[in-house]
Amino acid sequence: MSTSAAGPRTPGPAGAVSVAFCPCPPLLVPAVAGRAAADTVALRRACAEALGAVLATRPEVVVVVGDGAEGRFGAGDVGDLRGLGVDLEVPFAGPARPGGRRTPLAHTVGAWLLDEAGYAGPRLGVAPGDLAAALAGRSGPVAVLAMGDGSARRTVKAPGYLDEAAAPFDDAVAAALAEGDAAALAALDAAEGARLLAAGVPTWRAVGAALAGRAVRARLHVHEAPFGVGYLVADWVAA
Repeated sequence: MSTSAAGPRTPGPAGAVSVAFCPCPPLLVPAVAGRAAADTVALRRACAEALGAVLATRPEVVVVVGDGAEGRFGAGDVGDLRGLGVDLEVPFAGPARPGGRRTPLAHTVGAWLLDEAGYAGPRLGVAPGDLAAALAGRSGPVAVLAMGDGSARRTVKAPGYLDEAAAPFDDAVAAALAEGDAAALAALDAAEGARLLAAGVPTWRAVGAALAGRAVRARLHVHEAPFGVGYLVADWVAA
């Protein structure tokens, strides 16, 4: 693993860390999917299973990490899906408050998944570059909900059209997730990920760097691209 690729090393958490890796397409939310909701049932079920495994560790806090964030998100902040034609607000943690910050899509969908899982404990939303600092010094069990999609260039009808390198790139991510290979995640090629429109790469790299050197018990639930975008679902428990 190249530690320089993921930035300076920050001391990691002292306690156990569990991670649920989930994609963040708005279509995960049935209200957005509409009639297509039946097409994402299996994906929602896989996300619920991965998140359930992580929440079973009884974490003191769930850190939701995803791209598009500036600063941190917490109680009173809220996201919405109005830009997708649905009048739906999703409070990030607890009731929305006047002046609360608006959460990016990844954190909005992440909060929705946590709500669906029945998790009412503390939540913290961060950008990939802030994950190590958010985990540093925590002594109790911590959960991470890592939100991010694979390449959006998997088919000719994909948002970024077909690129023959897209499937192998996602395959490598899937292998790292299945094997609990934190070093492989941390070493993902950021430039190639950006070229292939793989929005999850910054998040995956951050998780890999945060868990470098730890023994990981891993399970891959989903590796598919039904709409031309790579969706990967997995859960890790790092001792």
